[in-house]
Parts: sequence; structure tokens; C-alpha cells
Amino acid sequence: MNKVLDAAAMSLALDHMADAIAKGGVSEKMVIIGVRTRGVPLAERLAWRLRKLADHTLPVGSLDITFYRDDLEKRENWPIVHGTSIPFAIEDRPVLLVDDVLFTGRTTLAALRALLDLGRPSRLRLAVLIDRGHREFPIQADVVGKHMTTRAQDRIRVMIEEIDGVDEVLQQ
Repeated sequence: MNKVLDAAAMSLALDHMADAIAKGGVSEKMVIIGVRTRGVPLAERLAWRLRKLADHTLPVGSLDITFYRDDLEKRENWPIVHGTSIPFAIEDRPVLLVDDVLFTGRTTLAALRALLDLGRPSRLRLAVLIDRGHREFPIQADVVGKHMTTRAQDRIRVMIEEIDGVDEVLQQ
């Protein structure tokens, strides 16, 4: 596996993402929602950075999209559900949706479906650490930490300290 980002580069990418989000506007009504699993700690890290830039705390929630995926029936094993935890209303509020990798767009589409079942945000922006291309749906991130050129068969693995014990992005 080839290391694409180490811990320092990942931190720098998150700093740049926070700056870009702040330039787009961060109101006191804005909320941040991470897509489980690795989107959640990334959302928390962005919220921490944005608090410094916007001078107010942004609530963070987590979204489990398991039952919204379009490949659920194709899986050999029943998936593990971690649950959604969004202890605030999203109705008429700006929402920043955070995920680790944007690939085909299917995960983001599932997240959009799940979010719309919870309410109607006034604005929805997508922030991803890695955009590797190869869309199957017309989905585009508003904020990207790193654009990568990949082959469709490549594997991108985002590892997060809180989950994996290390911060890095690997490509195979």
C-alpha cells in the first residue's frame, strides 16, 4: 500500500477544509453530521477547527446509512448497525455532511436519503477528506481535503486515530 497522507498531511488537509467551510459561511444555526464510521471523527475535528474560526460551537451528530444503501441485499453478511445520533433538529438549518471518501456517490446518496427522512435542511453542503472520482451519480463535494487520481479498482483506506490508532490514508 502507498501512503497518500500521513498524520501531518491529514491535519493540514482538515485545516484547509475548515478554512474553505468558514469562507462559505458558518452561522450559529449550522450543524455538522458525520457519516458513520470514519466521517464522524472527521466531523468532530472539523467542528473543533470551525469553533476557532467562527467563534461559536457547532453541534455534531452521526448518521448511520446502513438501511439506506442500495447494495444491502447483495451483502453476504447482515451489516452491523451503529445507529444515528442527531440530538438536534435539522429542519431549516444549514447542514454540513462529512464523510471520509467520495467515490461512486452511492454512500452520499444514501446519506441524503437518510437526512431527508429526518427533516429539510435550509442548505446542505458536503465535505470529504478524499475525492477519488469515478462517480456513478451526479454528486460533487463542496469541500475536499485531497483530490486523487485513481483507477476504479484501487482501494483507498482512510485510517483515523480514534478508530484505527493512526491517522493516514493508504492507496492500494
